[in-house]
Amino acid sequence: MNEPVRVVIAEDESLIRIDLAEMLSELGYDVVGTASDGATAVRLVSELSPEVAILDVKMPVLDGLTAAEEISALGSTAVVMLTAFSQPELVDRANGAGVMAFLVKPIDPSDLRPAIEVARSRFAEKASLTAELGDLAEKLAARKAIERAKGILQSKYGMDESASFRWLQKAAMDGRMSMDAVAAVVIAESEKTPT
Repeated sequence: MNEPVRVVIAEDESLIRIDLAEMLSELGYDVVGTASDGATAVRLVSELSPEVAILDVKMPVLDGLTAAEEISALGSTAVVMLTAFSQPELVDRANGAGVMAFLVKPIDPSDLRPAIEVARSRFAEKASLTAELGDLAEKLAARKAIERAKGILQSKYGMDESASFRWLQKAAMDGRMSMDAVAAVVIAESEKTPT
């Protein structure tokens, strides 16, 4: 059985906060924390790592958009913005803050699940793309190291390109290392100054 989605709510109006928590519980979500200001919301998200944080735009201490930026930077929680306003500049700032979905007050219970699930889906998509980008950067760095090591082998030992590649491949297999690790050794050795 799937664990219920954990949610933190930040809303400065206590009645709205209580109603929202009740609606979420009725829909099967687990409200793990509530806050009346943005700073407390950031602290709760940091401590509890919920899947979703629902933040009101206008809150004391730290407004919802600033809190959203800080929560997004943690990288563990999808942010849903709760607002009574729909100015274009608010939407632009929310997009820049990493907000994944909007709920407009007054909250209709039928809007909650779609907003939360869209936010979770967009958050998972973003996390996947970020991981993929990191993998591609690592592969590019490895490829550059291998190309540089091949160039060193070619100039130092007069090998052609395919011979230098085969040498790196064999050294990697013999040493039970990756080719980029062998390339790093070749580069490091070439940078040593002769004694």
